[in-house]
Amino acid sequence: MANTYSALKRVRQVERRTEFNRKNKTRLRHQIRAMRRALQQKDAKVAGETLAKTFSVVDRAAKQGIIKKNTAARYKSRLHLRVKALTA
Repeated sequence: MANTYSALKRVRQVERRTEFNRKNKTRLRHQIRAMRRALQQKDAKVAGETLAKTFSVVDRAAKQGIIKKNTAARYKSRLHLRVKALTA
């Protein structure tokens, strides 16, 4: 267990950040799953509507450091290609 006041404060801060990161990572995973479900159902309208919300969640996760910038770009690129193929 931490002995100094600064170490105790660090423990409190890390617990708060961990909770924040866990919540946002879960939100990201759920949104990506919802997007993939929409693509599996082959419903172009639903997939198109879900795409904007998914991009927003992915961008926010990258901005907050939940995922890296290139990972976000890769997710967005692959999802967009699948939506484009579905509408064509």
